[in-house]
This record gives sequence, C-alpha cells and structure tokens, in this order.
Amino acid sequence: MSIEAYCVKCKAKKVMLNPVAGTTKNGKPLLKGTCPDCKTTLCRIGAVKENK
Repeated sequence: MSIEAYCVKCKAKKVMLNPVAGTTKNGKPLLKGTCPDCKTTLCRIGAVKENK
C-alpha cells in the first residue's frame, strides 16, 4: 500500500513508510507514518481507499 502525504520539513509529497490507521480525538479516520527522507511523522486525515 503506497500512501502519499505532505512532508512539512521537505516541503513535498512523499510516500509514507509504515502507515498505521487510527482516529483523531473527534473520531475522524487518519493514517500516520514516517517520511522516507527526514524521518518526520506524516499524517493524512480522512478515509483512504485501498488499491488491490
């Protein structure tokens, strides 16, 4: 599964390493992972469709 998210440090869209599904405090879905270049935490808020 390759999920893209915006990295604030690199200022570019990157493919997340080790994405983990979770929810925000108010119950919205999100994915958390790490940037492959700078190892910063990336978050993508909202439901993401899985490609099979």
